Order: sequence, then structure tokens, then C-alpha cells
Amino acid sequence: MATNLIDSIGKTPLVSLCTPNVHAKLEMLNHFGMKDRVAKNILLQAKMDGTLSPGDVIIESSSGTMALGVAMVGTALGHEVIIVTDPRIDPLTMIKLKALGADVHVVERMSESGGWQGARLDYLCELFTIYPNHFWPKQYENPHNPGAYQSLADELMNELPAIDYLVGAVGSGGSLGGIASHLKVKHPSLKVIAVDSVGSILFDQPLKSKRLQGGLGNSIKPKNVQYGLIDEVHWLNDNEAFESSIRLANREKIFAGNSSGSVYTVASWVGKKAGPDKTVVAIFPDRGDRYQDSVFNEEFWKDHGLNHGSIPSEPTMVLGQEEVKTWSYVKWNRKERKNHETQYPTIHRV
Repeated sequence: MATNLIDSIGKTPLVSLCTPNVHAKLEMLNHFGMKDRVAKNILLQAKMDGTLSPGDVIIESSSGTMALGVAMVGTALGHEVIIVTDPRIDPLTMIKLKALGADVHVVERMSESGGWQGARLDYLCELFTIYPNHFWPKQYENPHNPGAYQSLADELMNELPAIDYLVGAVGSGGSLGGIASHLKVKHPSLKVIAVDSVGSILFDQPLKSKRLQGGLGNSIKPKNVQYGLIDEVHWLNDNEAFESSIRLANREKIFAGNSSGSVYTVASWVGKKAGPDKTVVAIFPDRGDRYQDSVFNEEFWKDHGLNHGSIPSEPTMVLGQEEVKTWSYVKWNRKERKNHETQYPTIHRV
């Protein structure tokens, strides 16, 4: 039995899906989602090394599960927590943050070069001058973000004798890289499949700041994206991601958000293509309750011109930096990996 709420984070269920060789790790069943692990690891490590001192204000940028994890763990440790977010935050997440005791600041307009994430990071810098005794978790570049997933990788290795493919969404980059790097110690031939959104710049696509998806994709390139571990990248557009979430609920009885839905579509395809003797693990990070007014709302679909039946039976394979608009994928070769690892510097915002 866990001695407190923080200690109870993790140990989430692993379930088999309708495609028998595909197994889903239900990180959505942490208290608020997968980022509970990150908030726990970053804040406890900061307490241990002294970078988070008694009385410090914790300030972080997030529009979703990282905000909730930081609010839960930070306030449980006795700290004031300020969350900087943007207008895309859903009403339920806002209610939860306020109930947890967080102070929420919403930026009014996006940055011309960095989208909403850039605008939030700019606003953080202003808050740092107001609160000189602060701690910034820096989820985009803090090594304790990917480090938080060693426990998840250990759980998977205890539950499955072999893991051939890992499929996960990419946002800050911590989860996929963190899980993969630990799994590869025991499973060096592991294939890592990244799932991104159309309109995200993480893998050299043009920025579309008004995309509807939340929880994956990015308008900046965080240091924690470990390009050298990735074998294949898939992109789904908003319509395909939303419909994937509805399929996941209908077929698998898992009520989850669009990150989990996109991962589900890709992992199911990978599992069928790889064959029954290969084991595929899919990471489902977010549950569906915060998407009741978007993904699971027919009026929202009508207002945004979304249509059912949008997911193709096969993704389109693209080469190089070809712009994608529907479910597509690219093989991530060694030369491209090396170029990406040396191209993107640490985000310096302090």
C-alpha cells in the first residue's frame, strides 16, 4: 500500500487490444495522466538536490496533464504553484487546477515565431522577475522528465517477456525517449515509432498553430526529443486523431484523448504489419474526460468541418521533408537522426 498520494503514482495497467499482439499501457489511469510521473520525479529530485527550496514558488508552462501533475505534486509538497497556459485549455482541466490550489495565468495571444508554447515561455520570464524565489520544472529540457519513465519501462519489462515495437506520442519528448532508452538496455533491437500531429514542427513539418489536437505535437523543438532513438514518424491530422479516439472507445472500451487515439491507430497498423509473433506496446497518456466538448462533441465536429470515416486503411509513406496533410509516415534514417541531434539547441528562457 502506498503511504501517500505521491507514492501511489505509477503501476498502471497493461491491457491487450483487439489486435492480439498490441498491448496498451494505460498511463491515463494515473491520478491525472502520464505526466504525474514527470512531476513526481522532477520535483522530488529538485527537493533532494536543493534547487527547490522551502517557500519557493513552482512555475510551469502547460495546457494539460503536466499542469495537473505539477499542481498535484507541488501543492502536496507545500509549495505555491503557478501554471501558465493558453486559451486552448479545456474547462475541466481549469476546474481541476483551481481545485488543486494552483494559480492559473492564461496568455492572450500566441508568439509570431513560437506559437502558443513560445508565448507561454515568454510570459514565464516575466513571472520570474516577480517571483525571484521560484523553481521552473522545465519539462521541455529537464533530464528528469525522460528519467521519470524508467519506472514505466521497468513495469513493461516485468509484464512482457519481449517488446519489439514501442509506439508513443511526442510533445515535450520526455516519455517516448525516456521509455525507449531504458527498454533498449534489455531489448536493443526495439523499434521506436513516434506519433505526431499534422501542423507540428517537431519533425520538420510547417507550423499550423490553429490545429485542434492537444497533448502531442509542438510549435517549438524541445531538447528532450531524442531523435536518435526514433525509427519511424507518423502524423495524423485533427480529423483522423479525433476519429481515432472515438474508435478506441467504441472498439476497445477505452475512453481516452486524441493522443491515445492517434497512438491506437498507428499501433494497430504496426501490429498487423509486423505479424503475430511481434509484440507491440502502445502508450496511452491521456483519458477522454477533458475532451468532452471537442473530440466527443458532435456540435464541435460540425462547427469545425470534421467528418467521420476519415481514417485511411493505410498511411502514406513520404520521403524527405514533404508536407503531410493526412495520416503519413517516414522512415527516420541514421543520417537524419544525426542531423537532428546536432541541430536543435537547449531552450534558454531564464
